[in-house]
Amino acid sequence: MEKTEDNQPSPEGSLTLKLLPTRADCNIHGDISGGWVVAQMDHAAESDASRIAQGRIANVAMESVVFMSPIRLGAEVCIYTRLLEIGTSSIRIAVEAWTRNPTESAERKVVDAVFVYVAIDGTGRIREVPR
Repeated sequence: MEKTEDNQPSPEGSLTLKLLPTRADCNIHGDISGGWVVAQMDHAAESDASRIAQGRIANVAMESVVFMSPIRLGAEVCIYTRLLEIGTSSIRIAVEAWTRNPTESAERKVVDAVFVYVAIDGTGRIREVPR
């Protein structure tokens, strides 16, 4: 995790997606559902992987997903992505979700994950990632 000049943690990677979840995205306790967050992280990483693969891709794994803190309703959710590795047919992308609550100025990291995609052709068969 990078640090700012004032020694505060900051996101790694590029801002890929920024969202404001709604009440419909909450779980039974009123926090934003973990499933909703992972789906948004997948959308962000999928966008990067598709661009890198220059076409169709498929999510084949989530190597890790670590939830650090609940996300409150009203918080702005920012998804950052960072390329980790390009293999022959696979692409590994680190994804971080950060939030900013409406009453706070600082962002905080709430989810950390690694997603793995493979490049596929029109019939769904694995293909090489163009170099």
